[in-house]
Amino acid sequence: MATLLGSESPCTGGKRRQCNSSIVSKFTASKITGQGFSRGTQLPGGLLQERDKRAKWHGIPALLQRLYESSHPNSDLSNAHSFLKVLSSQLSMEAMSFVTEDRKTAQESTFPNTYTFDLFGGVDLLVEILMRPTLTMQKKKNNMNDDLVKDCLSVLYNCCICTEGVTKSLAARDDFVLFLFTLMTNKKTFLQTATLIEDILGVKKEMIQLEGIPNLSGLVQSFDQQQLANFCRILSVTISEPDVGNDDKHTLLAKNAQQKRNASPSRAEVNQVTLLNIPGFIERLCKLATRKVSEATGANFLQELEDWYTWLDNALVLDALMQMATEEAEQSSTESSDESSLATSPLRHRLPQSMKIVHEIMYKVEVLYVLCVLLMGRQRNQVHKMLAEFRLIPGLNNLFDKLIWRKYTASNHVVHGQNENCDCSPEISFKIQFLRLLQSFSDHHENKYLLLNSQELNELSAISMKANIPEVEALVNTDRSLVCDGKKGLLTRLLTVMKREPPDSSFRFWQARAVESFLRGATSYADQMFLLKRGLLEHILFCIIDSGCTSRDVLQSYFDLLGELMKFNIDAFKRFNKYVNTPEKFQTFLTQINSSLVDSNMLVRCIVLSLDRFESQTEDVKVVEVLSECCLLSYMARVENRLSFLFRLINIINVQTLTQENVSCLNTSLVILMLARRKAKLPFYLNALREKEYAEKYPGCLLNNFHNLLRFWQRHYLNKDKDSTCLENSSCIPFSYWKETVSVLLGSDRTSMCAIASYIDEPFMELDRDLLED
Repeated sequence: MATLLGSESPCTGGKRRQCNSSIVSKFTASKITGQGFSRGTQLPGGLLQERDKRAKWHGIPALLQRLYESSHPNSDLSNAHSFLKVLSSQLSMEAMSFVTEDRKTAQESTFPNTYTFDLFGGVDLLVEILMRPTLTMQKKKNNMNDDLVKDCLSVLYNCCICTEGVTKSLAARDDFVLFLFTLMTNKKTFLQTATLIEDILGVKKEMIQLEGIPNLSGLVQSFDQQQLANFCRILSVTISEPDVGNDDKHTLLAKNAQQKRNASPSRAEVNQVTLLNIPGFIERLCKLATRKVSEATGANFLQELEDWYTWLDNALVLDALMQMATEEAEQSSTESSDESSLATSPLRHRLPQSMKIVHEIMYKVEVLYVLCVLLMGRQRNQVHKMLAEFRLIPGLNNLFDKLIWRKYTASNHVVHGQNENCDCSPEISFKIQFLRLLQSFSDHHENKYLLLNSQELNELSAISMKANIPEVEALVNTDRSLVCDGKKGLLTRLLTVMKREPPDSSFRFWQARAVESFLRGATSYADQMFLLKRGLLEHILFCIIDSGCTSRDVLQSYFDLLGELMKFNIDAFKRFNKYVNTPEKFQTFLTQINSSLVDSNMLVRCIVLSLDRFESQTEDVKVVEVLSECCLLSYMARVENRLSFLFRLINIINVQTLTQENVSCLNTSLVILMLARRKAKLPFYLNALREKEYAEKYPGCLLNNFHNLLRFWQRHYLNKDKDSTCLENSSCIPFSYWKETVSVLLGSDRTSMCAIASYIDEPFMELDRDLLED
């Protein structure tokens, strides 16, 4: 010890302070280098006791030494458990303060006991105790007491949330992470294990591979429904692609480059396949998502919910409280059969009855998230088939009024926490996750008609018959036994609450996205009329023009929805003109569109495409009437307005800034030029771009940028079948014509009047030609 402390005799004065500092610094250094002292058990007990009071270690190093000495292999662990209980009580107070107060950054000064416990090797010791049964070579292995395991896990979790670096160090130990999953087979230790695993996987650098978990299928099948719901919290980390956290990484250039480097499926995709191969997994999730719960009683339900969610933000914590309440009730019933004594027990008095509903809501949030991720994965069609078979949509429809969107008074319509901009309560999370699921379920898939009931399907058929057009094949093929029950389908119920949503509601964006996904794909006149008859167009226009909405996200979602609703539909344009019946309203509408073309360009595309089609139907009296009267069609019919949109669409993007969100601007500009090419007016538009450049005194800038964008377009779309199909379905322009038009525009023959190169003067050619070079 002389080399560590300078002397084995007690230090005095300044030397003592130096000794205390030396002990801490030596342990801190050992954690970094892996050399030297690693735990308090390597120091004499007398020395630890002598230093304890001045260093304010509260006896933790000495307790760890006793815990170590009493936890040797083949020893009676009852003594070890008693020491651990004392340690646990000291650490749990710090953990509780962390959970109930503002989430402070974990540091030594805030949580000194937990810091000291980790510093003197407590974390490593508990990992060793937990894993000891798996390491012993003896045939007869001593089973650890469940309570001891629970306390070890709880202390480890407390250290994770209170001491920086503990979670990452545990996450780096793959053997320990996989070992934790084996503890989930024991129902008594499940909650503590799941809580710790969730925390560890959240910081793990490399995503865990589910197929590496011993007997995963048997483990999942052994879970009851409550355990399975909590297991979904863990699964969500293992099946979602990690957020790169850098905007540059979200550009299409970066994504394409990453796809080239990683041609094989990602770990998240492999994990999704692993889950789908577990017998009965999806069926059980559907049952969890759709099971009913008792309705909340009492007028103060929302206030209770708001009070409790501010710190019960973890379903596992809530489970622990519910379990404690149940155990306490069972114990009280054994001691006394008097029901009044149960009602007045301290813990149960602190747990409002409405927590049962919060409990169920939080379960459903996790389950819906997992289903949503699987719906968006490579196995989408397989998942779709199972969700339809297990009647997920009819089940959610039955829960809609009683649980998903219960009726509240206007003042309490949306629950917020302390931060009014933070939509993180269980109630809000549940609704958003539900809407995201609907969006993923409907998007470009024939199963979208399961969102309707039989009467509504008949209505679609009647609309098609009246218009003398054939029914959509997906509608004809819909299995009527799998559609929604009751007087309204899920889509109709969603429209009802959507129109009642307050202007400042955080749900407007998600509601519009969910309804838009029902319309996306090949345009269906019957689908559009079904929604038009329910006043959707007037609602959207009210929100854009009259509601005072300023949220760019909400406005973008409404522009996109309006575009899908009006595309090629002469009745929709007639309704538009009836609502926008004054110059002031129309100007407000144009101002909203022009304020952000990235947000509104899909609507601009819809208007351009619709105008082109209507102009070819002049034998129809109704079409001619609307063409002559509709202010929106008249505005877009003026070539100077189409050119203005084209200039700005090309100017607001470049290859380096293209993302999944703004690449639509490039495609909208292409639509304008394809329609011009059909009418042999492409040279006129290209020359207008050239004149615009010279007027702005930037010759070559606009056209060189567009040339680079089109070269990227070729690389991006010619290798992606899904994207090309979407372009063709949404525009009703064959993809072959898209490709042909791009090739013509990129032609190298400077004598061609349809090639961009012909409109760039020689000194300004190839300004950015090298931007796409590998």
